[in-house]
Amino acid sequence: MKTNFIKYIFIIFIIVIIGAVIYKENKEEEIKTEEPATTQVEDEIVKEITLGVAEFDTINPILSKNKHIQEISRMIFEPLLELDEQYKLQKCLAKDWAKTSETTYLVKIRDDIKWSDGTQLLVEDVIFTIQTLKNVLSIYTSNVQNITSVDKVDQDTLQITLDREIPFFEYNLIFPIMSRTYYEGQDFSTTDKNKMPIGTGKYKIVQNISNAIILNKNEYYSKDKLTLEKITITKYANLGELYNAFKLGKIDIITTTNIRVEDYIGTIGYNKQEISGREFDFLALNTQNTVLSEVEVRKALTHAINKENIIASLYNNKYKVTNYPLDYGNWLKGDSGDYSYNPELAKQILEQNGWQFKYNRWQKTINYSTKILSFKIVVQATNQTRVSVAEMIKADLEAIGINVLIIKANDNQYKYYLQNKNYDSIIMGTTLSLSPNLETYFGSSNYANFSNDELNNLMNEVNNITKEELLQEKYNRIREIYNEQNPYIGLYSSYYNVASSWSLIGSIPANWYNIFIDINNWYKN
Repeated sequence: MKTNFIKYIFIIFIIVIIGAVIYKENKEEEIKTEEPATTQVEDEIVKEITLGVAEFDTINPILSKNKHIQEISRMIFEPLLELDEQYKLQKCLAKDWAKTSETTYLVKIRDDIKWSDGTQLLVEDVIFTIQTLKNVLSIYTSNVQNITSVDKVDQDTLQITLDREIPFFEYNLIFPIMSRTYYEGQDFSTTDKNKMPIGTGKYKIVQNISNAIILNKNEYYSKDKLTLEKITITKYANLGELYNAFKLGKIDIITTTNIRVEDYIGTIGYNKQEISGREFDFLALNTQNTVLSEVEVRKALTHAINKENIIASLYNNKYKVTNYPLDYGNWLKGDSGDYSYNPELAKQILEQNGWQFKYNRWQKTINYSTKILSFKIVVQATNQTRVSVAEMIKADLEAIGINVLIIKANDNQYKYYLQNKNYDSIIMGTTLSLSPNLETYFGSSNYANFSNDELNNLMNEVNNITKEELLQEKYNRIREIYNEQNPYIGLYSSYYNVASSWSLIGSIPANWYNIFIDINNWYKN
């Protein structure tokens, strides 16, 4: 009996072992079967995209005036320093940099960078590029206009000397660096080598024909792993053809400042993203004016103007309300204050600060003298849109009892007003800087005739601060003073559209400096 029991136990043990072996073999077979499927999915990823450019001039980024070429050039050529998604300065070809005096900078370049033809990046290439920019007409010429000399210090270091101190000059070092050796003995502006210039960027030009430019991976680029292997840039005669090609699915991504682009490409069937632009319009208030010198008046004005209505009526909602010069997404913009449209709050602010609405006007007695709340707005007569903006502001202010007179100045008169700052207020626009420099708005000759001791000290301090945390702290305080004092009333800024096909996979953390920030991970399915 005992012998039979042991026999049964042994048989069961053998069956379990056989079953385990069979299970393991089946599992391994399943894994082997699954592996090709994974490879097949990877093979289905399309590693090629198509871009487009209208009114092509040249692929040389130093010479091109075409916005689309400038965008594309970020993938082919590299600067010493570049800007990230929040416009924060990052090292690129430069390994390090330092401001050694008010007018002197040292820049050390990386020693592991090669051009797409395999030759080494040299200090001489940077010197060549700066000297070239000073001698040709380029969109980057202004970046180097204050450089008096650029000298080689050693094998990987150069010194840049300026004619005067330029706040945040380092932000000018974002121009593409070109190869001296490649252009040696050539006329930079006219040479045929401009058809296929070499760069140090992620992609290289392998073909440039009448209707297209082909880019392939640059095998000498080693900073990032790239998914896309080929980029075709199709040339179109005009923007109409470019928009139509996108609508037909021939282009994977386009950018445009055209506020009516949807009339051409429709409103559905693609992904869209709105990026803050560089054109900023505002109302400068002369803080030396008898009435506008009062902080409460300036604060009341910020709540009395319906900016959203201006944008809806005049810009088809294609501009964005912008209250501060750095509100386009700069990492140093600080915390925004309350600039909401609230006419009742505007009246409340005036009343709380001693203003009374009598005889159909706001008035306040100071030192036995009665001040009347009224002022003039200067606007350029030839800019009809801004004239309309002035008229809408006048209507908003008069709706709460503030009297406004519009002065429609001709071009020469307008320039005279700006140069002499002899206005109560003026509607104007600026092209926002890529740097966080706020000299235009708070410097010694600012448009608001505004002066604040603390702010003046802060403006001097930030010019020489490189530590990010401290710089942010100072800029936060600058914004707080701006929110408290309201020397300007920001109105709106432009923005441009980024439209991409549904088949394009990958994030597009774009800004108006670079739409290809995260192209490393793009692909199509």
